[in-house]
Amino acid sequence: MAIIPNKLERYTLTELSGELPPDRLAEGSAFPIFSSSLIGESNKRRIIQMLFDLGPTSRADLARLTGKKRTTITGIVQPMIDAGLLVESEPAQKRGVGKPARPLWFSPTATCVCAVVLLPDRIETALINLIGDMAAHHVERISPQTRTRSDYTQRLHHAIEATLSKAQSPVLGIGIAVGGMVDSDEGTIVAMNLAPSLSGFRLRQNLMARFNVDVVVDHHPRAILLGERWFGVGRGLQKFAVIYADEVLGCAMYLNGAPFRGPHGSGGELGHTIVDLDGAICTCGRRGCWETVATLSWMRARAAEHGLVGAKTLDVERLVAMSDVVPAAKELLAGYARNLAIGIINLQTLMMPDNFIIYGNARRGRAGLEKAILLAIEGLATPMLENPINVMTGHDENQITLQGAAGLVISHQLEINY
Repeated sequence: MAIIPNKLERYTLTELSGELPPDRLAEGSAFPIFSSSLIGESNKRRIIQMLFDLGPTSRADLARLTGKKRTTITGIVQPMIDAGLLVESEPAQKRGVGKPARPLWFSPTATCVCAVVLLPDRIETALINLIGDMAAHHVERISPQTRTRSDYTQRLHHAIEATLSKAQSPVLGIGIAVGGMVDSDEGTIVAMNLAPSLSGFRLRQNLMARFNVDVVVDHHPRAILLGERWFGVGRGLQKFAVIYADEVLGCAMYLNGAPFRGPHGSGGELGHTIVDLDGAICTCGRRGCWETVATLSWMRARAAEHGLVGAKTLDVERLVAMSDVVPAAKELLAGYARNLAIGIINLQTLMMPDNFIIYGNARRGRAGLEKAILLAIEGLATPMLENPINVMTGHDENQITLQGAAGLVISHQLEINY
């Protein structure tokens, strides 16, 4: 491991003459790169981090970004090319005179991560490479009658073994997104309401003993955040948040180049911040939590009060479709969006993320929900907001969560921005 110097060099995107989107890695944001005398594992990790953030990038552009000589960059990247981790692609087009630049990118055949999503009703595993491609997908369904710890453990081991058997080379590690409260420092499941037998389960310890690889465990919404950070629209952003709105309400934030975590992975329980002083009693015991007014159960209860057809099984996608022809559905959609907007405005005011990505059942509302939330934000807070809020809905949740589970390991291996 190279010794970290006290004085770090910096790069800014403006040095690429506007070739990169202006909302990515604001001017002055830093990526430390060490002097040539200290080239080592740390420099390698920082170049990998830069490639993840910027996408395919040539040696010449890496040199300009870091303020280092191209020979210094070559000294860092050539061993990774020789090892098959990176490949040099053909240039998109020749610009100007001289030899055209060839962008560096991760090899699709390089090492993978075994990604795991552990939920009360299923265990899902896959191999994810450094490009984010998914292979060897495996699913184990868990019935309510067999949700014992021994059954979960047996099925988890089987799913991981089935996935690892398809790997062409040793994996970087196992990353696990857990649908419950976790101690991410210890890799322990603190509580899973619909699978109480897993409470207190030392998951990381169990799997490291079984498979002898690095194991990283974290909360489900934070894995989605890491999926967006490494492979999705959050790539290169320094501040953004994921809102998970379903039967429960969760949130994860990426601030100042790192996911927000409290001690042992706690904190970020935005669903239990109070938004209605005279509201309903929440499952946590507080009154008027954000979760009491922005979940499926709230929406369905209001739908029943409005007399909407199929209220008991209504979801956000169907509500958006109904809102075009049923006035009561339009009113309910506006109320649901407003309740989401209240929490988003509070979060933006407190922590200043400007980009919000919606997941859970709410993501199925797509452009209809995005528009409704932005209208609610405009009506509530536009005069006081310094920065505009950007709201977007996520796409394939299963894929991004598995990619995020892989991102947990990638972050841990790089030992930065985790």
